[in-house]
Amino acid sequence: MSAVALRLVSRRDCLLCEEMHEALLAFGREVPLPPVELIDVDSDPQLQSRYGLQVPVLLLGEELVCRFRFDGEALRRRLALR
Repeated sequence: MSAVALRLVSRRDCLLCEEMHEALLAFGREVPLPPVELIDVDSDPQLQSRYGLQVPVLLLGEELVCRFRFDGEALRRRLALR
């Protein structure tokens, strides 16, 4: 079975999005992570409808891990359930 990807839904020129991405990269240097997919919310009308201005959003597969600020403990719990 292949690993479920982490999906970071964000947008260009978004400071919170950049901060979450940097925090996720730092976390990944300490904890093994599945592949990380960066998704531009504005590239897909469905994503834009679902998340709008509510970015960044970190998903593990389709499950919400955290929104706005990186939450390493929430990600650690989700990964442990896999």
